[in-house]
Amino acid sequence: MRIALASDHAGFRYKSAVADHLREMGHDVVDFGTDSEEPVDYPDVVRPAALAVARGECGRGIVFGGSGNGEAMAANRVRGVRCAVAWNAESARLARAHNDANMLSLGQRLLSEQEVMAIVDVWLSTAFDGGRHAARIEKLDR
Repeated sequence: MRIALASDHAGFRYKSAVADHLREMGHDVVDFGTDSEEPVDYPDVVRPAALAVARGECGRGIVFGGSGNGEAMAANRVRGVRCAVAWNAESARLARAHNDANMLSLGQRLLSEQEVMAIVDVWLSTAFDGGRHAARIEKLDR
């Protein structure tokens, strides 16, 4: 799968680690920045990643920040993006199974690297349940 990644300076370290992890799993990673821990405004890197997901250029996207909240808000401004903040593997599983989240937002200051890898793995391997959840997603996407 082709996966968009983006982070501000506060999520750069985890973005780099997840990029390596995804490549090892055989995924194609598209890195929208940033490329260091120098301060950057998250909308400048998250919006292009979200647009790539919305246009179908990337199947999914993962964004990183200090908490992940601002990054999720920026991504969710793009029509067709459903970006969820995850704080453990179960929240990531439910974001996919119930909400068909096509983007994930993670906070480097709130999670260990081990937790992040587990979250990413669960999120990538979980399918959307559809059924009663599909009508809700349609309402979101209108």
